[in-house]
Amino acid sequence: MKAVVYQGPFNVTVEEVEDPRIEEPLDAIIRITTSNICGSDLHPYEGRAELEAGMVIGHENMGIVEEVGPGVDRIKVGDRVSVPFNIACGTCRNCNDGYTSACLRANPTGMPGAGYGYPKMGGYWGGQAELLRVPWADFNLLKLPEGKEHESDFTLLSDIFPTGYHGAELAGVSPGHTAVVFGAGPVGLLAAYSSLIRGAAQVFVVDKEPDRLGLAEQLGAKPINFANEDPTEVVLDATGGLGADCGIEAVGYQAHDATGQEHPEMVLDKLVEAVRATGHIGVVGVYMPEDPGAANELAKHGRIAFDYGTAFTKGISIAGGQCPVKKYNRYLRDLIIAGRAEPSLIVSHEVGLDEAPDAYEKFDKRVDGYTKVLLHP
Repeated sequence: MKAVVYQGPFNVTVEEVEDPRIEEPLDAIIRITTSNICGSDLHPYEGRAELEAGMVIGHENMGIVEEVGPGVDRIKVGDRVSVPFNIACGTCRNCNDGYTSACLRANPTGMPGAGYGYPKMGGYWGGQAELLRVPWADFNLLKLPEGKEHESDFTLLSDIFPTGYHGAELAGVSPGHTAVVFGAGPVGLLAAYSSLIRGAAQVFVVDKEPDRLGLAEQLGAKPINFANEDPTEVVLDATGGLGADCGIEAVGYQAHDATGQEHPEMVLDKLVEAVRATGHIGVVGVYMPEDPGAANELAKHGRIAFDYGTAFTKGISIAGGQCPVKKYNRYLRDLIIAGRAEPSLIVSHEVGLDEAPDAYEKFDKRVDGYTKVLLHP
């Protein structure tokens, strides 16, 4: 099959590789119809998360079931399905508690949590390819309506729409709340969108990229360009000096100031400022336990020195972690089917698999207009 293969920092190529095959009775093989480039893919692409050369990448996948193992009985050949980026066994303690993002069996390294085509997530090949092997298919796969309708919406169910919604859930966004989202990348935009779906009275989105802030405004949020104004002052002015009820961190450990200098604590500090006393912060931006390329020694070892003292004094609750996609994807699918959600509003480009290297480069450089790229094998 044809696949996008990681060769090293800033180097992905499209190669012919061996087709995946059924390895266990509960496996399925999916013929990919759409796979997406995720902001998280840029971590290994930039060399900030160590990935073995030769790995097929891509964890946001959907397609048609082509083959199933002898133990699969719910999923059938020909089913159109969304593939959660979490690989989960469905039977361990964490899976039984709904934490499919922290499966205790799927990752052979012994770490909780597994996924496709990503560092330290179990060595499973990703789906930026023509075919993908899915373990524990009956448990993991989400059935979709037949046909091609809503393809660009459904493809976001594998990660970023549920992850954005997870951010709103962790931050406790409820009807009438004011929310502030830091980061107008795909996850941040869908966190803002999810906050509005959940009934937030007003949602602010903070970034410095004008094209992405323009998209935030189109979704119904109020953009704040932190290169031109202080987000804390804007939020405090809009809330009578109280601050936002809810804050969502959708940036992660590579946060940059307006000049491009990296400050891994910057977004957490600003959220502590902008969120009211006894408010809530949900962190869905990625932080790493080890980051040799970090801007300071603490951050190189996963230690982020943000203003926890003020957060404690204000009684702000902070929650975070990878999204357990299966917790949300059925309901978000049904919102799409009912016409109540259209997350594909953030999609900027749809290209063939052969164009993936060029798309990676442009997405990484934040070329104007490159927000979310879909790949069609």
